[in-house]
Amino acid sequence: MSMLEAAKRWARRLKRDVVALYLAARSPLTPWYARLAAACVAAYALSPVDLIPDFVPVLGYLDDLLIVPPGIWLVIRMIPAELMAAFRAEAAEMAVRPRSKMGLAFIVAGWLAALTLVGWWATRKLGQ
Repeated sequence: MSMLEAAKRWARRLKRDVVALYLAARSPLTPWYARLAAACVAAYALSPVDLIPDFVPVLGYLDDLLIVPPGIWLVIRMIPAELMAAFRAEAAEMAVRPRSKMGLAFIVAGWLAALTLVGWWATRKLGQ
């Protein structure tokens, strides 16, 4: 198997696991702490807006590589194996990938808070 094929398989598994975490976050069978963590990771991964936009050279994709896979790995460890297997099977059957409005709201709120902080800092420095 070529390196490109291995990367494609890894990306497909990653996408399936994100959807499985979305399902885990909505399931009452998932422990509460795993539901909370799964909701956060799935919201970030499924959000149409990234923390650092993808059009920013290098950094745009780097945040996805540094945040999403370790988050998925950690949350999968919190969910019982048989339950995670059921979520993965259900995710593999889904034709449509869900979108996260909560993730969008979280990212937009983060950017607004950062802009507010920078504006506050700039007015204090320029006012001196």
